[in-house]
Amino acid sequence: MTTSRRKFLRYSAAGASLLALSPVVGVAAGDKNASTRKGPKKRILILGGTGFLGPAVVEAARARGHALTLFNRGKTRPELFPDVEKLRGDRDPDKDEGLAALRGRKWDAVVDTSGYYPRMVGASARLLAPNVKQYLFISSVSAYASDKTPHEDERGPTATLADPTVESMGKDYEFYGGLKRACEEAAEAAMPGRVANIRPGYIVGPDDRSDRFTYWPVRFDRGGEMLAPGTPEDPLQLIDVRDLARWLVLLIEGNVTGVFNAVGPGAPWTMGAMLDTCRKVSGKDTKVTWVPADFLEKQGETGDVRLPIYMPPTGASAGTHLRSNAKAVKAGLTFRPVEDTVRDTLAWFKGLPEERRAKMRAGLPPEREVELLALWAKARTQNAPVAPAASGKGG
Repeated sequence: MTTSRRKFLRYSAAGASLLALSPVVGVAAGDKNASTRKGPKKRILILGGTGFLGPAVVEAARARGHALTLFNRGKTRPELFPDVEKLRGDRDPDKDEGLAALRGRKWDAVVDTSGYYPRMVGASARLLAPNVKQYLFISSVSAYASDKTPHEDERGPTATLADPTVESMGKDYEFYGGLKRACEEAAEAAMPGRVANIRPGYIVGPDDRSDRFTYWPVRFDRGGEMLAPGTPEDPLQLIDVRDLARWLVLLIEGNVTGVFNAVGPGAPWTMGAMLDTCRKVSGKDTKVTWVPADFLEKQGETGDVRLPIYMPPTGASAGTHLRSNAKAVKAGLTFRPVEDTVRDTLAWFKGLPEERRAKMRAGLPPEREVELLALWAKARTQNAPVAPAASGKGG
């Protein structure tokens, strides 16, 4: 699988939206991290709003007393938020009624959680520009040209498109990063100085239907011998969807603009620390067997859906889990304890219907995990040093 496809699977929420739907968990509404709002009530438009990040933004904004409007096609979980204003239309201005429902309406801010093609983002931003003060575009760290450089900040080189009019992710999603960057530029061109381009990495937590992060606490909770890729020291970055949503609302309240890497947690985290947290939360004494990344690659496991979230901190992926979040933290981004994210994610998954829990959408199938563990055990035995022959005569 190519690097482009892996980046798309890692950082795109689009893949999850194509999956079968599961109940939303509105845990953000009573978020203990929420603080008393200062300033006037805001009118916020969300382009999307019923996937993964969108509902969390709705909950975070309502918890702080703001007024919400959702604009979407009404196809993904239309039953959500019956008391919130909903406008129907299409992001593509050339399809059906297009953006007509947005004309002549005023909002303080728009949160674009569903923009993937610059023509459509540009159309939305231009239409809203006279009547909206601030545009928050949810981009991706895939907007960067590469993942090679550890601790790179928002000034890093960004991805480009040979054909800026392309409206396909490409066979191997090779256009995804360039498209996100072009969407950022389209929004900024329509509303110069009024755009916040937010570049998340892995967004995780309750209601993440991709199972990318969920696989790890769920697998640990199952017990037995568990395959862990790489080493315990390999870095890991992610952000709880509720922390991201709450911060987006704070950016709206402060009318903050600019480009931000939305990655966490607050302190450096590792794969080993993540699994230690899973042990603490689950109470299970699961045996963790670490299998080197190069061995897994030789077996055809390259760290995308089957080994979700994990990427070796070397070569082309050396900076994947080591992006700087200093600018976002300075702008108010805070993080709940990682233990809360693990616990809440596991509890959410356990509350799903049995047939859904039986079909993880990411992670190693149990039979493949057993096979890889056996292959690794054999390889270790074959590579074990041979003890020197005993000298002298036996007794």
